Amino acid sequence: MKIRKIWKNRPVAGGTGRAPALAGLLTVLAVCAGDAVADTFPFGSHRRSVNDLGNEYLPFHAHLWDLLHGRADGGLLLNWQSGWGTSFLPDLGTYLTSPFAPLVALAPRADLAYALYAITVLKMAAAAAAMAFTLPRMRPGVWWGAGLLGSAYGLCGWAVLEAVYNPMWMDGLIAFPLLCLVGVWVREGRRPLLGPLVVAVCWTANFYTAYMATLGAALVLLVTAPRWRVLLRGAVTVLVGVGLAAPVLVPVFLGTRQAFPGVVRDFTAADGADLAARLMPATYGFSTPALFVFTAVPVLAASLLFRRRWLWPAVVAGVALSLQWGPTHLVWHCFATPNGSPYRQTFVLTGVLVLAAWAAIADGLPDRRSLLGGAAVVGLPALAALGSDEATPWGWALFAAGLAVVVAVPSVRRGRLAALLLAAVLVAQASATTAWGDKERLARLDDYPVWSAADGRRTAALAEADGWPAYRTDSGRTQRTGNEPMMLGTQGGSYYSSLTPDVLTRTMAALGVGWTSRGRNLQSLDNPVTDALFAVGARWRDGTVVRTGPALPLVTVRPPGPAPVYGRSPFRNQELLLGARVYEPPAADGACRSGTEVFLSAPDFTGRARLGDRTVKLRGQLPKWRATVTSLGVQKVPGLRPEVPPKAEVACLDHTRLRAAVTALRATAPASVRVTDTGFRAVLRPGATGTLVLSSPAIEGWRCDGRPAASYGGLVAVPLTAGQRQVDCTFRPPGLRAGLGTGAAALLALAGWVAVLRTRRRPAVPVARAAEDAAAAAGPPVPAARP
Repeated sequence: MKIRKIWKNRPVAGGTGRAPALAGLLTVLAVCAGDAVADTFPFGSHRRSVNDLGNEYLPFHAHLWDLLHGRADGGLLLNWQSGWGTSFLPDLGTYLTSPFAPLVALAPRADLAYALYAITVLKMAAAAAAMAFTLPRMRPGVWWGAGLLGSAYGLCGWAVLEAVYNPMWMDGLIAFPLLCLVGVWVREGRRPLLGPLVVAVCWTANFYTAYMATLGAALVLLVTAPRWRVLLRGAVTVLVGVGLAAPVLVPVFLGTRQAFPGVVRDFTAADGADLAARLMPATYGFSTPALFVFTAVPVLAASLLFRRRWLWPAVVAGVALSLQWGPTHLVWHCFATPNGSPYRQTFVLTGVLVLAAWAAIADGLPDRRSLLGGAAVVGLPALAALGSDEATPWGWALFAAGLAVVVAVPSVRRGRLAALLLAAVLVAQASATTAWGDKERLARLDDYPVWSAADGRRTAALAEADGWPAYRTDSGRTQRTGNEPMMLGTQGGSYYSSLTPDVLTRTMAALGVGWTSRGRNLQSLDNPVTDALFAVGARWRDGTVVRTGPALPLVTVRPPGPAPVYGRSPFRNQELLLGARVYEPPAADGACRSGTEVFLSAPDFTGRARLGDRTVKLRGQLPKWRATVTSLGVQKVPGLRPEVPPKAEVACLDHTRLRAAVTALRATAPASVRVTDTGFRAVLRPGATGTLVLSSPAIEGWRCDGRPAASYGGLVAVPLTAGQRQVDCTFRPPGLRAGLGTGAAALLALAGWVAVLRTRRRPAVPVARAAEDAAAAAGPPVPAARP
């Protein structure tokens, strides 16, 4: 029996779970095999935590673990641990609202890297299963065809190369087939309640990629049901679903508006040869789209051209071209070119390709002529990859094998054998691509070590020294990640997020902090003055926990007078915020007075500076990197001049003056301070005047005694009134109230919509019942009289 007959005679049953199970199983197998071949964590010695995975996402999941276990400083609205106290709900909505994220709580805290890997693979399997589930709902077909195409989607190049170290993007990979399924329900007029709920879950899980997935699903609905009533129903479904997600989306949106501005880039289309190379397995490029998908997929999609079915090929071509054109590029990315890879919407193109491939096989496998034509359409342009450095020998070999297998499938007489052959090539291509990506990312991107026993000991030592909220404990200047306070459970100034507040970055830059990622990755600042200003009582330094000098409490009262206005010198700015002169300028010969501590500010300098036998390294290249204010040590040899760059500023810290300034401010501090997960309450000393200052950035959302908080040198402040005895301050992220209101309105609209739809479907039932009741009341029919 020909394979085509087997295909046509075995459509997918509506409730079967075989296709999603097959898709998920093949996806897990291919990803784990690829990582094992590459000797990559957790199957080998090579590191997996590259770029933002180790620097940002893993620490955020550690903070979520602490929240779920009741061990975090702060709650869902306020994070006391990072950036001296920042808004947490926007970060939560950006990185941690996936339904999969809470699964980290099931793992030991020391094994979070393992947990995050498992969650990532599980997301890829879920995306594959969701696609395999959706395909036969769009159009019936053979179950193992749906399983293979679902797995091809979950193992696309975008997933195994780009999203694998950006795990929140995987939620967009899941969202696209789910939103296409919602489109099927909209087209059929079914599930008016479940549709908006699915949209809400997708947008809550990761709004950024869900936006792209929604654009793709809307295009699919337009293609499959171009009727205005259906499109209107689809638009209402999306609007209601997005409205239900508003309690998270609105604070995130406003948080991005208040974030320190990132780099502004102009979009540049990728080279044609590189595009052709990225169609193949085992290629990698940061600035080109990861176009790879199991070779059978584009061949099947192209085979439609030779059966005179133009619609899906036209859709695929349109989406592909939109990746390369500036205006549509901006539409895909919410009208802002991203700081990193400019092709984050590539998964939508993969999804559309898979849908086109399903359209090619749903009615039966294409004939040999169509398959040969499809292979030519895909294979001939791939020859352009000969001019690209991104093409690899393994990629060429696996690509050619994929073409050969697809063309040979009609000759296979047994359906299961054909399925096994296709599955083997699929897994081989995806595993090789996974392994190649593991290798190339380590060579091209920053990487971060796996949690070790030394990290456990460091965390335990910091926990033993913890005194929050009486004082803060800083994890130290030598940082393994940009979010080390969350990773190690301390309360420091370092912080890395796409939502790092503008006021935090500018305030800390004025005080001498260093940064990476163009101001969104703030580093710790090991300086006695800033330690005093931000209530740091203990910190990690030189392999141990040290008690810092006398620090101010978390809340202080400053004497009456204007708020400080910062200038160019970080040392003078520190004095303005402290309210006392504690630095001395070096003598005419450039040397500091004996007994003072020598500090250096050279924000744009990369290199070494020295004082005697002490050498420090600085890394500055504004605006990308900014070197932090650094101590060169205590001046012990009279007249010893530090070796510093030409435009550097040197200042000499007098610790005696610093202790006197701290003692004076402690004397006027509030009598008691009670810190909560959403704010604080300070009981003032009798006769307190001036300005109450919290050593946290004055981000929008702080309200004190019913009014918006003021700013004192970039910190939260409250002007005191005569006779005032206490101050109550709470933090609510901007947009939370509006988001909750929008969510409630969307919920009411959804309830009303469902009620109206159900009312329209009921009239026939009461009429029928009324007729039955009337017949019963009339009794049995009277027989007719005989003549």
